[in-house]
Amino acid sequence: MKKFTKKEIFSIPNIMGYFRILLIPVFCYLYITAESEREYLYAAFVVLISSLTDLFDGKIARRFNTITELGKALDPIADKLTHGALAVCLATRYPLMWVLIVLMIIKEGYMGIQGLIFLKKGKMLDGAMWFGKVCTATLFAGMLILFLFPVLPLWLVNGMICVMMAVMLVTLCLYVPVFKKMKEE
Repeated sequence: MKKFTKKEIFSIPNIMGYFRILLIPVFCYLYITAESEREYLYAAFVVLISSLTDLFDGKIARRFNTITELGKALDPIADKLTHGALAVCLATRYPLMWVLIVLMIIKEGYMGIQGLIFLKKGKMLDGAMWFGKVCTATLFAGMLILFLFPVLPLWLVNGMICVMMAVMLVTLCLYVPVFKKMKEE
């Protein structure tokens, strides 16, 4: 296993990734204990800070040529942990969110297993595919909206959850042929 240098470990983009992970218990606590619309907004504000660090860590890494292998692994891990935590928080209010969580586990489990299989063979996906990025953005935007607006009508919330599930299912289906092609090569 490759050892990371202090410069890699403590690069600004990687510190931003660690920070995003540290924000997870903060927004979870704020959301789960919220009793007023204002308290839900505090949780949403922390999620917004997390999303801004996610937006800028990659830009900073590319701009200042501080892209690292650690950062390439850390960023999607922070994304998945954040999405999972957001979904679990929302599931405390919206039962349909549990279906999205199951689908998320299936998709990410498939991606993780395939990634490990190909990593053992010395192959890797060359970053996220466009549809993976669309899925990530859709999930994050949808869940952020649900955090920001805790009093939306249930039909609208369930519709948004269904859209997120549909995008995730389509993304999973689009990744299957990508891994099949990698297997054939």
